[in-house]
Amino acid sequence: MSSDFSGKQNNKLAIMYAIVEIAGQQFKVQKDQKIFVHRLDAEEGKKVNFDKVLLVDNDGKVSLGAPAIKGAKVTATVDSHVKGDKVIVFKKKRRKGYKKRNGHRQQFTALTINDIKA
Repeated sequence: MSSDFSGKQNNKLAIMYAIVEIAGQQFKVQKDQKIFVHRLDAEEGKKVNFDKVLLVDNDGKVSLGAPAIKGAKVTATVDSHVKGDKVIVFKKKRRKGYKKRNGHRQQFTALTINDIKA
Protein backbone atom coordinates (compact mmCIF):
# COMPACT_ATOMS: atom_id res chain seq x y z
CA MET A 1 0.00 0.00 0.00
CA SER A 2 1.28 3.36 -0.93
CA SER A 3 0.15 6.66 0.47
CA ASP A 4 0.37 10.15 -0.86
CA PHE A 5 0.85 13.38 1.06
CA SER A 6 -2.83 13.81 1.85
CA GLY A 7 -2.84 10.68 4.02
CA LYS A 8 -5.09 8.68 1.68
CA GLN A 9 -4.06 5.16 0.78
CA ASN A 10 -4.09 4.03 -2.84
CA ASN A 11 -5.30 0.46 -3.23
CA LYS A 12 -5.53 0.22 -7.00
CA LEU A 13 -6.30 -3.10 -8.61
CA ALA A 14 -6.26 -3.62 -12.35
CA ILE A 15 -10.02 -4.03 -12.83
CA MET A 16 -11.63 -3.73 -16.23
CA TYR A 17 -15.31 -2.88 -16.34
CA ALA A 18 -17.80 -1.72 -18.93
CA ILE A 19 -21.19 -0.08 -18.98
CA VAL A 20 -23.35 -1.92 -21.48
CA GLU A 21 -26.97 -1.60 -22.53
CA ILE A 22 -28.85 -4.90 -22.37
CA ALA A 23 -32.59 -5.10 -23.12
CA GLY A 24 -33.04 -1.35 -22.69
CA GLN A 25 -31.26 -1.12 -19.33
CA GLN A 26 -27.69 -0.12 -18.52
CA PHE A 27 -25.47 -2.44 -16.45
CA LYS A 28 -21.95 -2.06 -15.05
CA VAL A 29 -20.29 -5.41 -15.76
CA GLN A 30 -16.94 -7.05 -15.05
CA LYS A 31 -15.44 -10.31 -16.22
CA ASP A 32 -16.87 -13.44 -14.49
CA GLN A 33 -19.74 -11.42 -12.98
CA LYS A 34 -23.26 -12.89 -12.81
CA ILE A 35 -26.17 -10.55 -13.58
CA PHE A 36 -29.93 -10.82 -14.02
CA VAL A 37 -31.47 -9.02 -16.99
CA HIS A 38 -34.97 -8.91 -18.44
CA ARG A 39 -35.85 -12.08 -20.33
CA LEU A 40 -33.81 -12.60 -23.52
CA ASP A 41 -34.69 -14.87 -26.45
CA ALA A 42 -31.65 -17.12 -26.15
CA GLU A 43 -31.26 -20.77 -25.20
CA GLU A 44 -29.53 -21.82 -21.99
CA GLY A 45 -25.82 -22.43 -22.45
CA LYS A 46 -25.56 -20.24 -25.57
CA LYS A 47 -23.23 -17.27 -25.90
CA VAL A 48 -24.67 -13.83 -26.59
CA ASN A 49 -22.89 -10.65 -27.69
CA PHE A 50 -23.82 -7.11 -26.74
CA ASP A 51 -22.52 -4.38 -29.07
CA LYS A 52 -24.01 -1.34 -27.34
CA VAL A 53 -21.06 -0.66 -25.01
CA LEU A 54 -21.28 2.88 -23.65
CA LEU A 55 -18.09 3.05 -21.55
CA VAL A 56 -15.00 0.90 -20.96
CA ASP A 57 -12.53 1.44 -18.11
CA ASN A 58 -9.33 -0.54 -18.54
CA ASP A 59 -7.07 0.11 -15.53
CA GLY A 60 -7.88 3.81 -15.37
CA LYS A 61 -7.89 4.31 -19.15
CA VAL A 62 -11.50 5.29 -19.93
CA SER A 63 -13.06 5.01 -23.39
CA LEU A 64 -16.37 6.81 -23.78
CA GLY A 65 -18.75 6.32 -26.68
CA ALA A 66 -21.10 8.77 -28.33
CA PRO A 67 -23.48 6.97 -27.84
CA ALA A 68 -21.65 3.61 -28.20
CA ILE A 69 -18.02 2.62 -28.69
CA LYS A 70 -17.37 1.29 -32.19
CA GLY A 71 -15.93 -2.23 -32.20
CA ALA A 72 -16.44 -2.77 -28.46
CA LYS A 73 -18.26 -5.93 -27.46
CA VAL A 74 -19.31 -7.76 -24.29
CA THR A 75 -19.70 -11.54 -24.51
CA ALA A 76 -21.87 -13.44 -22.03
CA THR A 77 -23.22 -16.95 -21.50
CA VAL A 78 -26.89 -17.60 -20.72
CA ASP A 79 -27.00 -19.58 -17.47
CA SER A 80 -30.74 -19.96 -16.97
CA HIS A 81 -34.15 -18.36 -17.26
CA VAL A 82 -35.67 -17.65 -13.86
CA LYS A 83 -38.60 -15.86 -12.26
CA GLY A 84 -38.14 -13.06 -9.76
CA ASP A 85 -39.90 -12.65 -6.43
CA LYS A 86 -43.65 -12.14 -6.46
CA VAL A 87 -44.74 -8.50 -6.52
CA ILE A 88 -48.16 -7.84 -4.99
CA VAL A 89 -50.29 -5.03 -6.45
CA PHE A 90 -53.08 -3.99 -4.07
CA LYS A 91 -55.63 -1.30 -4.93
CA LYS A 92 -58.24 0.02 -2.54
CA LYS A 93 -60.69 2.90 -2.39
CA ARG A 94 -61.73 3.60 1.14
CA ARG A 95 -65.40 3.57 2.11
CA LYS A 96 -66.40 2.27 -1.33
CA GLY A 97 -65.96 -1.47 -0.83
CA TYR A 98 -63.44 -1.63 -3.67
CA LYS A 99 -60.42 -3.87 -3.20
CA LYS A 100 -58.32 -5.43 -5.93
CA ARG A 101 -55.36 -7.76 -5.28
CA ASN A 102 -53.09 -8.83 -8.09
CA GLY A 103 -49.52 -10.00 -8.44
CA HIS A 104 -46.92 -11.15 -10.90
CA ARG A 105 -43.44 -12.64 -11.12
CA GLN A 106 -41.01 -10.96 -13.52
CA GLN A 107 -39.13 -13.16 -16.00
CA PHE A 108 -35.33 -12.81 -15.87
CA THR A 109 -32.33 -14.30 -17.65
CA ALA A 110 -29.21 -15.07 -15.61
CA LEU A 111 -26.01 -14.18 -17.48
CA THR A 112 -22.31 -14.71 -16.78
CA ILE A 113 -20.00 -12.15 -18.36
CA ASN A 114 -17.18 -13.94 -20.20
CA ASP A 115 -15.23 -11.21 -21.96
CA ILE A 116 -15.03 -7.46 -22.50
CA LYS A 117 -13.35 -6.25 -25.69
CA ALA A 118 -12.72 -2.55 -26.24
